[in-house]
Amino acid sequence: MTNNIDGVLDARITPQGRMEVLSKTEVTRLLDASEGEMHSIFRNCSLAVLNCGSHIDDGKELLEKFESFDIRVVQQERGIKLELKNAPASAFVDGELIKGINEHLFAVLRDVVFLQDEVYRNTCKFDLNTSQGITNTVFHILRHARILVPRTVPNLVVCWGGHSINEEEYKYTSEVGHAMGLRGLDICTGCGPGAMKGPMKGATIAHAKQRIRSGLYIGMSEPGIIAAEPPNPIVNDLVILPDIEKRLEAFVRTGHGVIVFPGGPGTAEEILYILGVLLHPDNKEIPFPLIFTGPESARDYFREINLFIGDTLGLEAQQRYKIIINDPDSVAREMKAGIEQVYEFRKAKSDAFYYNWLLKIDEPFQHPFEPTHENMASLDLHKDQERHHLAANLRRAFSGIVSGNVKDEGVRSIEANGPFEISGEAAIMESMDKMLAGFAAQRRMKLSGEYVPCYRIIK
Repeated sequence: MTNNIDGVLDARITPQGRMEVLSKTEVTRLLDASEGEMHSIFRNCSLAVLNCGSHIDDGKELLEKFESFDIRVVQQERGIKLELKNAPASAFVDGELIKGINEHLFAVLRDVVFLQDEVYRNTCKFDLNTSQGITNTVFHILRHARILVPRTVPNLVVCWGGHSINEEEYKYTSEVGHAMGLRGLDICTGCGPGAMKGPMKGATIAHAKQRIRSGLYIGMSEPGIIAAEPPNPIVNDLVILPDIEKRLEAFVRTGHGVIVFPGGPGTAEEILYILGVLLHPDNKEIPFPLIFTGPESARDYFREINLFIGDTLGLEAQQRYKIIINDPDSVAREMKAGIEQVYEFRKAKSDAFYYNWLLKIDEPFQHPFEPTHENMASLDLHKDQERHHLAANLRRAFSGIVSGNVKDEGVRSIEANGPFEISGEAAIMESMDKMLAGFAAQRRMKLSGEYVPCYRIIK
């Protein structure tokens, strides 16, 4: 390791745990892919991992701050190493890369370079044009990352919520995680800070109290968002899916229940995704515990969320979740009871405990949505369509706002072309505008600095 200038370091590191043994053919493919068109994605995701603990939630800002950073795969007779140039010094302690960050770096290598190269190159094995093919691809990615564990009783809770939350909300997420950890539940989040870190922190302490040494703290991300939400240090299994749609499918296929904490447009996107999936007629009888929760100060926040869902998707959607305010123990007990129903249902249907094959996910929820100005302007946001299709289009609208807020490509597009224009049925637009204005007023759009809207609602 060498020290270049203040704040950055050069280093050469060896794999930890998952990629020690590769054939020469695999190494050759890995080198070719990491130097080719995937290098930019590989570099950017690696930089995000190295930037653990940062308060930067703007992908463009992070990439510009460490513009000279680079990472290369180095081939050796005994395998591979990673060579880092001008890496953030905060990732090192006394000249040694922090072990958790080391593991996360090789997870990036495994998922972004090796596996994506295999998935997109092997079109005979992976069909990304059909619903079943996409579901199989998500399964393969998760299995390759060793996330899917057979013969285990369902106990994985997915926690969603904002990376930009206040101290009271963060403390509450930790209390809920603690209450779940005491009941032997594991945690899966989007891997970043805020509501993604809090439940893991609480569960870690609770697992220690219960002498649970095999606790899982799974983080699922994707290349476009990881720079804004770098993996928090508690994550002990990191998976990077190719895009937001496959990331969301991975959450609901592996999780046995979902808890939603306060957040911004990204959290609204996740809510619309799970409700859209659950509203599909084929999923009517499938148990899937879904709880919205926060401290007392979040009561008005969830009231607005509930009103928006009622205004757009109706009563049936509202009946698919419960709202519990300021009661971590009730949340944990309710989730534990819901997961027991999931266990009995899957046992009766002979469905896998580790991957929810029976859940029907329509193609509009699976195919990647590119949030261009043209695509955002042409979204069908009217009620004269099936409710799960409306949920899919609303999800895309919020996905575009997330992109314009924090993703490098989205931020640059807004700078070049101005804000996205979103139009649709007047009642839907009014309800959306009111909720988004509330997010901005509560500083849920960005961690720091004044928020300049990346969108314009056309009423």
